[in-house]
Amino acid sequence: MTRKIILLVEDNPDDEELTLMAFEQGGIDNQVVVVRDGAEALEYLFGIGTYAERDLTIMPTVILLDLKLPKLSGLEVLQHLRANERTRYIPVVVLTTSKEEQDLINSYRLGCNSYIRKSVNFAEFVDVAKQLGLYWLRLNEPVSI
Repeated sequence: MTRKIILLVEDNPDDEELTLMAFEQGGIDNQVVVVRDGAEALEYLFGIGTYAERDLTIMPTVILLDLKLPKLSGLEVLQHLRANERTRYIPVVVLTTSKEEQDLINSYRLGCNSYIRKSVNFAEFVDVAKQLGLYWLRLNEPVSI
C-alpha cells in the first residue's frame, strides 16, 4: 500500500513549522511535501520545472492550501487544479488565516472540499491537525484516476 502524502502549500515558515509540529503532536506521521508558493504547487502537481522528474503516479492524498501566496494565489491554484482532469478530484482543504467572507465564498465556488481558519491557539491547532489527518487520511474515500 502506498503511503498517503500531504501537500502543504504554505509560504510562511512559522505557519509551516507550526503545522508540521501540530501533525507530529497529533500523531499524523504521513509524509508532508511542502511547497512555498502557488507556482511551485502547480509544478509539483503537474511534474514540471523543478519537479519534471517526479513520479506522477504518486499524487497527494490531500492538499492543504493557503490562500495568500506569492506568484499565484491559493484561489488561482485551486482554479488550475479543478480545471485539470488529473487533479480535479484531489481533496483540497483551504487552511488560512483569512477572515474575509469573500475568500470563503470563492474557495467553495472554485471547488475546495473544506475551508478551515488557522487557530492562533496552538492546542486548538493541534486538535484541528489531528481531525484533518483522521478524516482526510483515514476515513475519506478518495477517487483514484
